[in-house]
Formats: sequence, structure tokens, C-alpha cells
Amino acid sequence: MFAGEGSDSGFAELDDVSAAAYGLAVEYGRFERERIAEQLSLTPEEIARVEQVLSGVRLLQAMPGNPSELTPVTPDVAAASLVAPAERHIRDLQQAVTDVRAKLLSLTPLYFEGRRVRNRLEAFDVITDVSRIQSMLNHLTQSCQSEMLTVQPGGARPAYALAQARESALTTLSRGVRIRTIYQHTARNDLPTRSYVREVSEQGAEIRTADEVIDRLIIYDREVAFLPERSAGDRTPGAAIVREPTLVAFLCSVFEYLWDGASPYVVDSQRSPASSDELKWSIIRLMTKGYKDEMVARRLGMSVRTCRRHIAEITEELEATSRFQAGYNAARQEMLAGGSVPS
Repeated sequence: MFAGEGSDSGFAELDDVSAAAYGLAVEYGRFERERIAEQLSLTPEEIARVEQVLSGVRLLQAMPGNPSELTPVTPDVAAASLVAPAERHIRDLQQAVTDVRAKLLSLTPLYFEGRRVRNRLEAFDVITDVSRIQSMLNHLTQSCQSEMLTVQPGGARPAYALAQARESALTTLSRGVRIRTIYQHTARNDLPTRSYVREVSEQGAEIRTADEVIDRLIIYDREVAFLPERSAGDRTPGAAIVREPTLVAFLCSVFEYLWDGASPYVVDSQRSPASSDELKWSIIRLMTKGYKDEMVARRLGMSVRTCRRHIAEITEELEATSRFQAGYNAARQEMLAGGSVPS
């Protein structure tokens, strides 16, 4: 029995009787209804059904000029006649698919350009509005989950800034967030800073100081970093927000490098960095490089007046008449004492 998917063509009804009737029609050269019905013992209703089936699958076609006389055609001709519309439809669909694909793929360069711009905007964002920056800092501080890393250059911070920082730090620490901050050595001489460090350290914050640090840096959860804006002109500098994972990881490595070389800020220590060997050698090192007083003061986070006072004390102590001689005498004294000159 012939079988197939049901369709209006009647192909699903091409059974053994219809096939036998088709064979007889080929033998007779035309579809002789009465003769075929008699041969196959079919009723008028059955032979009518067979005729309908064979015509439906295009195995019987009308004679030109005589529609009532049907002649059999070869199965390949019938198949071509039957499936031609479907093949045309398939070709049309294939062409439509090709056209749609071509049109959409033509947008590929535009897509990747948009992605490039979006990634750049998401990875790096420069904000000049100071109030907006502070709002973002407040939000990230409140939502910080594990760690907050900060580098604060420039020596002592203003008292009002420390008051705001104290409340924020204590709240953040109470949530179990680790806070690590690097100041410059000169911040140790400021009483408000010492009070701030004592209070937050008691709650778990870790504070260290170094003679020189990089620009201001704040990193939240090793995912978002804030850097100071460059070339702000006459206005207050804004900030660059960095979210690109590779660059944030690099900034974290820079922080860890500074952290390893910094000294713990022990508030109760009687040793004052203002007269410590670290600060003295930092000043001498910068002096011997030819830096002017203003540059030495800026790099070490102190006022020019304080810097000049230290320089005067150093040159007097070393009995030097020039910066170069002060460096030479200091190095010579260190070697005679069996020590090494800090790099």
C-alpha cells in the first residue's frame, strides 16, 4: 500500500486498488472506467473514487480538447507536476531566507562598533560633576561587600573630611568590610588624623603610611576603581571610573605593591615620622635628584615651609653646604655606621 502524509492531493489514499487501476490504464492506453471496474470488480462509487485518487496525484491527465477522456502519464511526470508548486514555494522560501540573512549580516559591522563604544563607555567613564562623583562614592561605599582599598596622598586631610570619613568607615566596618588605607608619612603629625586612625583602627581598619604614593585611588570590591581626572583646567577635577577587569586588577596590584612597602600607622608609637630616618632619607633622595623645595614638598605631602625646615635641619646636621653634599655626607655616615642607604 502506498502511504504518506495526509494532504489535499489525495496521496494518502493511493492504495492497492488505485495502483492496480493505474496499471490497467497504462495497459489500455487510457482510463476506461467500465472496463477497469469490471476487471477489478468495482462498483460505480469505487471506480469514481479511484479516478479521483489517480487524478489527484497527477497520474491521470485529461486529453487536450477532450476533458472527459483521461490518459495515464509516467510517475516521474506526475511527480514533477505534483511537487512543482511545492518546489517553487521552497525555492521562494530559501531565497527569502538568504535575503533576510544577507540583510541582517550587513548590520554586523554596525553591531560590533556599537559594542565597542558601549564597552568603552561601560569600562571607562569620566565624570566632571563633583556632586555626582560624591553620590557615586557614597552609593558604592554603602553597597561594598568585601573590601575597600584607598590611597590618600597629600599629607593630612582636612578635619571636616575626616569627620565624614569616620562615620562612613565605621558603618562600612560594621558590615564586615575590610578597609585598607595608605597615607603619606606626614599625615602622622596631624592630630585630627591620628584621632581618626585610632578610632577606625580599633574597629578593624588597617592604615599604613609611605613617604611617596601615587595619585588618589579608591577601589571597591576589586571591581570598580576611582582615579583623579587629568587636565581639569580651572575647574575642580572630576574622576575617572574604571570597571574594566584587567585594568582594575592592575590597579589592585599597584595598591598591594605600595601596601607592602608602607609602614603600619601605630597611633600610640612615640616615634614621629617627621624626624624619622625614612622621612629624612626621602628628603635627601629627592634633593640629590635636583628637585626644588616645592617639588619635594608636593611629593612628600607637606607644606613648602615644613619641607624647607626639614631641609635646613638635614643640611645642618650633616654639615653640608649644598644638596649634593648633604646626600654624599648622609650616604657616607650610613656606610660608616654599617647600614645601607635607602633606595
